[in-house]
Amino acid sequence: MGDLGRMRCHFIPAYLLDRLADGVDDDHVAGLVRRTREIDRSLRGRRVEDHPAMAGAVSTAQSQDDDWEVYDAQNGTELPGTLVRASGQPEAGDAAVDEAALGLTETLRLFADYGRDSYDGRGATVVATVHYERDYDNAFWDGNQLVFGDGDGTVFERFTKPIDVLGHELAHAVTQYTANLVYQDQSGALNESMSDVFGACMKQRFLGQDAASADWLIGEGIFKPDVQGRALRSMLEPGTAYDDPRIGKDPQVGSMADYVDTRDDNGGVHLNSGIPNRAFVLAARAIGGESWEGAGRIWYAALTSGVPADSDFGTFAAATVAAAGEQASVVEEAWRTVGVVPGQATGTGTTPTAPAETVAVRRTGGFGGLVREGTVDLASDDPRAPEVRQLVERIDFRAVTSPPPQPDRFVYDFRCGPDGCQVPETHLTHELRQLATIVLGE
Repeated sequence: MGDLGRMRCHFIPAYLLDRLADGVDDDHVAGLVRRTREIDRSLRGRRVEDHPAMAGAVSTAQSQDDDWEVYDAQNGTELPGTLVRASGQPEAGDAAVDEAALGLTETLRLFADYGRDSYDGRGATVVATVHYERDYDNAFWDGNQLVFGDGDGTVFERFTKPIDVLGHELAHAVTQYTANLVYQDQSGALNESMSDVFGACMKQRFLGQDAASADWLIGEGIFKPDVQGRALRSMLEPGTAYDDPRIGKDPQVGSMADYVDTRDDNGGVHLNSGIPNRAFVLAARAIGGESWEGAGRIWYAALTSGVPADSDFGTFAAATVAAAGEQASVVEEAWRTVGVVPGQATGTGTTPTAPAETVAVRRTGGFGGLVREGTVDLASDDPRAPEVRQLVERIDFRAVTSPPPQPDRFVYDFRCGPDGCQVPETHLTHELRQLATIVLGE
């Protein structure tokens, strides 16, 4: 499964926190969001299993009494924190604890209906921590456990409040232990979509809704009442979930005709996930009945069918058609409606270049999705030009090697004419770090 301990998948997409940190007029809110981003930077490269408190926290017990444990970080960052409630125990009287317990229980029951024993298929106890840090605007799966913040109380509610957030994060764990979809480009968008799919199925199952009557919103209730938004995402109508002066307009897309070809956000994983999301909704509604019994079972069968970790939309679409049986034509039509032909490569993307005498640096990703970019024209009278020229003469961009992308790390893209490289912050050489500092003004 690769380096499972380093996988971190966050619920709030990078671009939204970036917008809040840099565009909101409320200094208090902006400060809280920046604090959230600082916390994430401290988490990068830190393995959760290195915490002494995690020793033995994840077991492979088969007992139904050991399905989940909820811990309280007490507004700190030590994980997992203090054990507050375990499966089989009564409500704790703490809203976040009891909401987490409910969401975990319902998600585990959904996957149990599919024949899966916990996220790893071997009965592992799910560990979740609530009240993480103070005013923390996110939730994430870090490769070993789930973590939920309380929100800032101004823009975001606590992250345990929408039940599908629990399902979304726990589904990341299931994806990790099945297809282990690479968190980059279309496979990364599929990774995000799988979490939305099973989060939505769990929510509808809990509420007793069928595919036709469900609202197909993800994260409904995550925003405070004065935010102009219904939810964080709409699977039925990607790009329509919110439109607020503070957080901007929902940028998701729902068709290959609008595919976002970008190096940001690990190739737009939170933006382009709207395409497979919409395909799922169309399939679920066409099949009819309950989404988790119809399209949900098909998507789960595809996820566990041995699809490649670097699957593009066409590859995964073909897997769903193959798993659909008598509903194959319905599923294929759903994908074709969003511009994906099952079995046909849907890879897109070009490598950007900079003018021959221009050095361009762009930083994307990270917990808050802060996008920073800058250029230096080496032929101009820019006072930085001489030092930048000396640096680029010492750097062989084509020889720079980089590990596979990891969720929510900052990534630096360097371009000097036709040459360039993309490197996560943890692997910047001394010269590349100097170059980024000068060009970006960090």
